[in-house]
Amino acid sequence: MATNKNQHFVPRCYLRPFTSEEGNSAINLYNLDRSRFIERAPVKNQCSGDYFYGQDRKLEVAIQTVESAYAGILREILKPGCQLVKEYHDVLRIFWLFQNLRTEAASRRAVEMAGDTAEVMGEEGNNFRLNIKDAVQLAMSAFADSMNVVMDLKVCLIKNITNVPFVTSDDPAVLTNRWYLDSPKTRGMSFGMRDAGALLLLPLSPKIFCICYDSDVYSIASENGWLSVRNKSDIQALNEFQILYCRANLFLKDERYAGQLHEAVVKVKARRIENRHSVNYAVFDGVEAGVHRRYKVVDKETFISYPDGLMHFQTVHPRPSTWPSFLRRKSKGVAYYNGTGVGYVRKAHVEVRSDLPFAKIRAY
Repeated sequence: MATNKNQHFVPRCYLRPFTSEEGNSAINLYNLDRSRFIERAPVKNQCSGDYFYGQDRKLEVAIQTVESAYAGILREILKPGCQLVKEYHDVLRIFWLFQNLRTEAASRRAVEMAGDTAEVMGEEGNNFRLNIKDAVQLAMSAFADSMNVVMDLKVCLIKNITNVPFVTSDDPAVLTNRWYLDSPKTRGMSFGMRDAGALLLLPLSPKIFCICYDSDVYSIASENGWLSVRNKSDIQALNEFQILYCRANLFLKDERYAGQLHEAVVKVKARRIENRHSVNYAVFDGVEAGVHRRYKVVDKETFISYPDGLMHFQTVHPRPSTWPSFLRRKSKGVAYYNGTGVGYVRKAHVEVRSDLPFAKIRAY
């Protein structure tokens, strides 16, 4: 049985650099639903729930192991003149993946998708329903099975030289993809962690931000894994992702920035997406050449009345108003494609995605 009842889905070791005086007891937050700034809220009450991960002691120990590794390298990264080593890159990528899968927001999205499935399946649909704890357990299993999925991405730490601080949130580990969102080749397609152009974003402190990126598609002019940024608009562009992706609360260390944060939320809020997935329905529509089954797209009500159909879930990603200027197109950037719904993937994932051969294509 788990020994810790109050379990955090955004760990206190992560929030510490954003807490008041880094004391890890109080933190300033901005609640989007109420458009309200709250000073010095107790950290112990943020991003947590009673037995959020259930009462599995082994799982609790595994979580603590990941968090402990992150806390250790974070202390080193926050020291002036830190020299990045491969171990730091590995821990940051693994922690991002773990954090992306574990939050309440991620679990609620899984619950909503399961609910959509159950709704159209009648009594049989009850087998598909999930609660939050079920979704968390599945997410932890997914983490164990996919730890290598982001390990090919290059890591860059942004050093903030401006007076605009980085903020974080209750869903801080963001997956986005500038290439997928902007390229005519990918219009109408969604993207995931294996896809070409992936970007993993995670604020580490008010002054340091981690970006993991596909170096076959983008170029960042870093030096030994670091890039100093003096342009306020670049910091604001990165903060926008926390506003777009958070579930309810943003966290900031310096209360003097509260007014500017409110203005940023007002400016960006219309870009937030309430439902982060869409569902497409198709029903059996005959056989072609005596072999291939053909399906046609229909609405939900029609789908329910057919005995043979397919449901396709597609993740919907917010589109930012701008991108940081230091994230540039890679000269002769490439992706890999085989003409199927698998989409455009990175080289590291070509062998495991499909039996159909992939071709290297120009990204730009």
